[in-house]
Amino acid sequence: MWGYLLYAVHMNSHSPARGFTLIELLVVIAIIGILSSIVLASLNTARQKSRDARRVADLKQLQLAMQLYYDANSSYPTTTAALAPTYIATIPKDPIGNVAYPYDQLNSGASYHIGANLEDANNQALQSDSDTLTDTGNVDSGADMGAYRDWEYIMVS
Repeated sequence: MWGYLLYAVHMNSHSPARGFTLIELLVVIAIIGILSSIVLASLNTARQKSRDARRVADLKQLQLAMQLYYDANSSYPTTTAALAPTYIATIPKDPIGNVAYPYDQLNSGASYHIGANLEDANNQALQSDSDTLTDTGNVDSGADMGAYRDWEYIMVS
């Protein structure tokens, strides 16, 4: 009888197996996947904004170097390469593709156009740029921009 009683107590004290079910694990994995996709989307947007900020800063530096060049030579350079190393340490390039920003000397050195392609069409810099391309590829003043047709942010002097 004692043997049977001990066996019965031992059987009743045994609880069901502990652990996670397959459904619980799948739900947790799905939640982690959703959260990681949201974080990656936010990170991509932050990277775009960072590249646009760099483009605007690069054009501001080029604009300053152009003004220094103009003060010394009474005209703007024919190419941006003429600015380095006297007026700017190195000529900045677009963060994607490492290509030079398009530049045109206009009116025999009396003015210029320089541009950058911003990834965010709602960037605040587009609200305050000197000229903006129209749908036909011309700047608001009506001058044909040629190579600038694909560029959104234009600085004009």
